[in-house]
Amino acid sequence: MKRIFLLSLLVLFNLTLIYAQENKPDWRKLHFTSEEEMINNLQAQQNRGIMLNETPAPSGDYVRFPAEFEPMQAVTIRYPLGIPTDLVRQLSETTTVYCIVSSGQQSSANSSFQSAGCNMSNIVYRNMPTDTYWVRDYAPWYIFNDLEPAIVDNVYNRPQRVNDDNVPIVMGQQLGLTVYGMNLMHTGGNMMEDGRGVGISDDLILKENDNDGDNVRQKMRDYLGIDPYHITIDPQGDYIAHVDCWGKLLAPDKILIARLPQSSSQYAKYEEVAEFFATTNCCWGYPYKVYRVDEPGGNTVAPYTNSLILNNKVFVPLGSNTSYNNAALQVYQTAMPGYEIIGVPNNSWSTGWENTDALHCRTRGVMDFDMLFIDHREVKFGELAWQDSVAIVSKFIAYSGENLKTDSLLVYYSIDGGAYQTAHMTPTGNQYEYVGYIKGYQSYSEIDYYVFGADYSGHRYTQPVFNVLEPHHFKMGYHEETGEGLLVINPESLLINQEGYYPFVIKNIGTADVTISAMFWTSTGDLELGVPGGIVALNFYSPELPATLSPNEELEMSVIFAANECKCRSSEIVMEEFISIINDSENDNIQYPVTLDYVPTGISEANNCTTIYPNPVTDFINVKGRGTADVKVYDLTGRLVKQALKESDELSISMKDCESGVYIVQIINGNESTAQRIVKK
Repeated sequence: MKRIFLLSLLVLFNLTLIYAQENKPDWRKLHFTSEEEMINNLQAQQNRGIMLNETPAPSGDYVRFPAEFEPMQAVTIRYPLGIPTDLVRQLSETTTVYCIVSSGQQSSANSSFQSAGCNMSNIVYRNMPTDTYWVRDYAPWYIFNDLEPAIVDNVYNRPQRVNDDNVPIVMGQQLGLTVYGMNLMHTGGNMMEDGRGVGISDDLILKENDNDGDNVRQKMRDYLGIDPYHITIDPQGDYIAHVDCWGKLLAPDKILIARLPQSSSQYAKYEEVAEFFATTNCCWGYPYKVYRVDEPGGNTVAPYTNSLILNNKVFVPLGSNTSYNNAALQVYQTAMPGYEIIGVPNNSWSTGWENTDALHCRTRGVMDFDMLFIDHREVKFGELAWQDSVAIVSKFIAYSGENLKTDSLLVYYSIDGGAYQTAHMTPTGNQYEYVGYIKGYQSYSEIDYYVFGADYSGHRYTQPVFNVLEPHHFKMGYHEETGEGLLVINPESLLINQEGYYPFVIKNIGTADVTISAMFWTSTGDLELGVPGGIVALNFYSPELPATLSPNEELEMSVIFAANECKCRSSEIVMEEFISIINDSENDNIQYPVTLDYVPTGISEANNCTTIYPNPVTDFINVKGRGTADVKVYDLTGRLVKQALKESDELSISMKDCESGVYIVQIINGNESTAQRIVKK
């Protein structure tokens, strides 16, 4: 995507201050390599509107810009370095390090990293030319376009740095990713996102794009899936005007904002931004939890918000005041329980930390292209009006393309500080979406919960990421106890791995009658259940409905499984099914899980099959097949109604005295057994 430079006027922030010869700003604080580059670059921006050959936006139904606190497969740095080699060592012990370096300098980088004790197996060199080490500003913005990883390339707001500006395109080529060109001037240091569609920048984004807020928001929505896009004031008032110099998203509902002494001229601006987030809802429906980190102001170095979150670690740049350093690390530990908080000093004269240029500016994470993502958007919080059960709905997206472990999609919940219980989540019918139910609480119960998932690629994830250390929390409202029924089933689920009868008991443990109005299969598999002559017959005995259970009354039931070995051959049958039990108790729609995992062990050749006919039957059934066999006929309650020995190739059994209904015919030949369902007219 070749850059095209068009003549126009671009409004710059504090332009008169920048050009005032008697009051030039510090070029290092503005991410320039020299004072000359700063002046030339800003003049170029003033005199040109900068565009790129824009591509169509990603066309997926679910475009997502992952957050920094999501799983990362790598972190990007640039050599020559802007960070200490000891930090490179720590990064290499955490994940893969993509080191952008020219081919002529790779040997030098390798020697430097080896001397620092880096894990060299985690160092991956990406050969391409660059101009500076501020990879946060120019390195790729990775997105998911549905399940496919991709890159969005914006117009970099340093037009003279052609090599830096070209990095997203070259990286896309090296990684084999589609690169989408977004005609919007932006920079990575002025962008925060929560991975769930919320974005945050300060008003530099408007000043660098003709103050056209509608166009800015439309581009961010189309290319990055960002909506809403919060654009705040820049509380620093000058310098670089990047959000990472004064704030940081720590989680979808948590943000860290710097705090200056009241004597500072910018104190009120910082408080204005903090108040904005304290009164603005996060993606989960309640106001952000705002954490404050104190900075002394003035020339004292304290760049604490310019940290890097990398998987389970947070690398925090340390300043020049030990007391402030220790307090900053404690704020991170409080806000991010379970994370390892690592302070990183850098006192280099040439590349040391600045208040507007530190660790975050010089690194950038690379999202895990195969991550498992959990999006439980309708988080429960505050006090809820009474309901018999609380539905927890969540999306589980396995970007690896591997299947989800359906028995590992769980809601963990604790009632009134008790031990955690689990609720299995089942498909809702919407794409990626599952639901589980929290039950068993009382009026005013305090409930903690989190969502867990796993897939067959080995990825696991929770929401919130802090799980038991800081779960979601809500309180149940008052409910007048008038006596209600409550059904429980024992065992909690059935695993069927061979032919036979699998009993379960439905019991009313409540204080009022419960009426069961309907029972039916809810199938998630591809095989139709109970088809005569089909591959399997999987049935349950249902009483005459509606049926009423008094308190403490039980209803004994059973699932009956039979396989047609002639059609199964040697193939494994795996099905996950549910029996829906519709009733008028607290848990009014029970989804009772039944898992079939069956490997046929019987007859494998078609000419050895035993056939049963006619089906349906009126008077007699004929059992035909070579050799002797014991033939048994069961009704759906498991009661043996007929038994005979087949001594020749064919046997007739009278069904005249049997009531109309469904029966299972079992044929036992030595160690082999087959079964088939028949219908008696």
